Amino acid sequence: MEPVEYGIIGGSGYYQMPGFEGAQRLALQTPFGDPSDHYLVGTLSGRRVAFLARHGEGHRRLPGEVNYRANLYGFKLLGARAVLSASAVGSLREPLRPGDVVVPDQLVDRTRHRADTFFGDGIAAHVGLADPFCSVLRSRLVAACREAGVTVHDGGTYLCMEGPQFSTRAESRLYQSWGLDVIGMTNAQEARLAREAEICYASLALVTDYDCWHDGHDAVSIGEVLRVLAANTKNARDVVRRVAGGAPPRDCSCQRTLDHAVLTRRDLWPPETFHRLRPLISRLARGQG
Repeated sequence: MEPVEYGIIGGSGYYQMPGFEGAQRLALQTPFGDPSDHYLVGTLSGRRVAFLARHGEGHRRLPGEVNYRANLYGFKLLGARAVLSASAVGSLREPLRPGDVVVPDQLVDRTRHRADTFFGDGIAAHVGLADPFCSVLRSRLVAACREAGVTVHDGGTYLCMEGPQFSTRAESRLYQSWGLDVIGMTNAQEARLAREAEICYASLALVTDYDCWHDGHDAVSIGEVLRVLAANTKNARDVVRRVAGGAPPRDCSCQRTLDHAVLTRRDLWPPETFHRLRPLISRLARGQG
């Protein structure tokens, strides 16, 4: 199959990607288990793209049940050089209003029970994550939001919580006091794994509510979240189509992350682990790192 150029991950309320041409449903198996659903592979804005519903079509998986390793590994198998993500978030700051879009540039990870690395089992690697989102993709998403007339905030810190429950009031006020910007349940693992897979990754954080820190607003309700999310999803699809019309980044530092990250000597790599990680580290084994 012809390699794809982009992967697209749709979150809550974003289970389909209209505008695909020649779309095929593709089931992939990975050494890390099954991805969230079939990949929808086709042409979008003239480029080969693979779409995946993060929670499965019909929203069948909680954030903590999503197999993030399988999802990102699948995009790597399909040849994606870049992944665009969309997800619902709560706002931790007054100026970030429901209906707005934030393109975050930083992460704080407060999850507790999730696998978030491909490495281990005899091959140790430590990738740099100082800037967890690809700066090239971020700038393109911001520009596309402005072209589409979407209210966008360039930069911000995404706090990734475990869930599936929403925050307590004390937690929400604590996160706000830390100076964080938005809160969600999915981006941390995707960003970490994309970096290990040498895939550019950036996210559209779709603001649906003020979490529960805001005295002038009710606590989060799923009904209100879904109402705002419906409009946000339409905007996100428009923005993603615009970005997907351009070539994915090339020679980006995200795509050379493993050059000096794998510490285990090549002759000590366990064969089973190397086989599992081959799509990620085969170029290093060829002496190209």
